[in-house]
Amino acid sequence: MTSPETVGVTPAEDGGTVTREQWKWSVLAGMASYLDAGSIVALGSGLALFQVYLGLSDGAVGALAAIGPNAIGCAIGAVIGGRLGDRLGRKRIYKYDLLVYALGIACIGLAVNAPMLFIGTFVVGLAVGADVPTSLALVGEFSPSKHRGKLLSFTQIAWNVGPVIVLLMALALSSLDLLGIRIVFGMLFVVALVTWALRRGLAESARWQAASQEPVKQKLRALFSGPNLKALIWTATIYLFWNIAAGTNGIFTPYIIKTLHAGSQAASVALSCAGFVIGILATIPFMRLVDKGHLTRKRMWAAGAVMQVLAYVAYLVFPFNIPVIIANIVLFGVGAAFAGEAVYKIFSQELFPTMLRGTAQGFTFGIARTFLGIWSFFVPTLASAGIGPVAALLAGCLLISGVAGYFFMPNTTGKSLEQIQAERAAA
Repeated sequence: MTSPETVGVTPAEDGGTVTREQWKWSVLAGMASYLDAGSIVALGSGLALFQVYLGLSDGAVGALAAIGPNAIGCAIGAVIGGRLGDRLGRKRIYKYDLLVYALGIACIGLAVNAPMLFIGTFVVGLAVGADVPTSLALVGEFSPSKHRGKLLSFTQIAWNVGPVIVLLMALALSSLDLLGIRIVFGMLFVVALVTWALRRGLAESARWQAASQEPVKQKLRALFSGPNLKALIWTATIYLFWNIAAGTNGIFTPYIIKTLHAGSQAASVALSCAGFVIGILATIPFMRLVDKGHLTRKRMWAAGAVMQVLAYVAYLVFPFNIPVIIANIVLFGVGAAFAGEAVYKIFSQELFPTMLRGTAQGFTFGIARTFLGIWSFFVPTLASAGIGPVAALLAGCLLISGVAGYFFMPNTTGKSLEQIQAERAAA
């Protein structure tokens, strides 16, 4: 039997509407995405100021970006946190990793030397990496089958809200220089603690509780064979190649605009912020349609994939100026809502058994963030030669993700997690 706070674990119990309590839990889970994206953008906004204040070399700045929440630190946290969430329960990891996050954020915000900055950045990366697969597994497991896509894609709105708030705060406090960035990190510290306090009342996942009591346990090697391996390869492929483009777009848009003299610093920040706002607005219709049927999902994916490829093809065809940059931001922002991370989040919950769900997403999430970290080292060098090489590579990555997503997308819409696993096992 399940507790009153959770959705049932059998298909017969799993067909209701979304309750107010489930919306509340989705918001609290979505704060992982808010804090993840917010920390990435906050660190990016303050890198130049910390570099001057602490006398860091360009190599040290690159290393700092690589070990943080956007890359390797997050990758390590995702792999470890996803596995621990499967073994120890969603609630245990989900509740306490935010205390680790708050500690890391405080270390960055109060940094007076390089070790504090590096340690804080790495700790924040570990914490957000651990939180994302665990919190998403919890959302997937308490969501009604016919609304699972809606609640999981809602977390993507939170992911876009984080950068918008951070960018607006950084812009408003820019006259304070480094103190302004410290205040931004203070905001993230407070939000993390408030979210941690609100999460204390959450119940454990009923599905995880039931699966953890089964006499035959899912072994780790089962993830690398049969339908689980196929799902792992597919989700890793669509997310890895999409994330290279999305990560580059999120981190380096202001840098590329300014470096290639297409616009001022203020214009570059405003355009970057606009991209996240467009992502929020485009995710709303996606939430309404994503659970309507398999064909609807495929059509949205196809439309989104085409838009994202065209966003970077535009840089290869037209001059690199503000109107073309705006076209890129609009096409990519809308396209990413329909064929991006939200879809990856949904299928990462639907295609794996309960006791391997967090492990699987932690693994694919970690791979994608690691590749993004490696790729990020080369973006400034490529961009210095012009927008063409970067645009061509990103268009190619998005084409691979789009084709793989469309032609190999499984039909899971509206089915309970148990029904999906039964069908995949039978096949």
